[in-house]
Amino acid sequence: MKTVVWFVFVLSALSAAGKVFVVNPGEAATLECGVSTYSSSLEWRHGNDLIINERNRQPPRKGKSDTVGRSRVTGQTNLMIRGVKEGDAGKFICMADGSSHEHTLVVVSVSASPSSDLQLGSQATLHCRVIGLNPDPTVQWKGPGGSLKSGSLQSVAHSDAGTWMCTFSHAGETYDEPLDIKVQDPAATTPAPAPAPTPVPSQNSKDVGKKNCPTCVTDPPPKAYLLLGLSWWIWVTAGVGCLVAVVLVVVVICLYKRIKQKKRKLHKMKNSRQLPMSNEYCKCSTAAEKPQQGRRREKPSAPPLQTLLME
Repeated sequence: MKTVVWFVFVLSALSAAGKVFVVNPGEAATLECGVSTYSSSLEWRHGNDLIINERNRQPPRKGKSDTVGRSRVTGQTNLMIRGVKEGDAGKFICMADGSSHEHTLVVVSVSASPSSDLQLGSQATLHCRVIGLNPDPTVQWKGPGGSLKSGSLQSVAHSDAGTWMCTFSHAGETYDEPLDIKVQDPAATTPAPAPAPTPVPSQNSKDVGKKNCPTCVTDPPPKAYLLLGLSWWIWVTAGVGCLVAVVLVVVVICLYKRIKQKKRKLHKMKNSRQLPMSNEYCKCSTAAEKPQQGRRREKPSAPPLQTLLME
């Protein structure tokens, strides 16, 4: 009787624990509900967060977590998650027609630093990250030969090349995650060539250089012909240009003064012509008026003598 009770207890514990699904980041995971069909209701939860709820074949009701946008129900009851992230790890609960089934999604990532392509004799560290189990499991590494080894390689050898396994246990089950390691021989280093000796210049070498480079200036002009770094002909050209500029300025000034003098003379001549005309006009007018002013009034004639005597 005790054996039957113990067996029932173990079965109930296993059903409560559910399945463990192990995936790598970026992969797709399909979580099995535990039942193949349902009649009235189906609900998936990630911890306390709602993923999806379908009831009586009505439009499903979805939650608002990041996992919801990458999840959908397949095969009537299974839940598929695309592009698994580390935040998706943990407990998932499937409730079908009131029956609850709890499962665990474990996200495992393995890597090697500095990389999985290692140089012979170099140092390397193997990393195994397991997320989703509580408490965190103990991680161990198995070498290509199957023996347990440390994840820290002080001096990489050819025997380290192959598939390493990251192993961990949970609820009496052991899980493995592979990591491929390659070992390469260091690149052969060639010694740097010795510098060529510097040739000693000689008189013959100067002649050879002149033949090879006819346009090269081998004998620069002496510094005596240079003033402020410029040749003498540049200074002569600048002086002539300045002299021409001064002459042009003087010519312009002279022409301006001459034109101004001519304008003054023309103005005086015009004024002198207008004065005689006004004088002649005055003389003519006075000459015409004088005879009129010089006339004398005639005295009235005396009355006849006879008229006076009669009076």
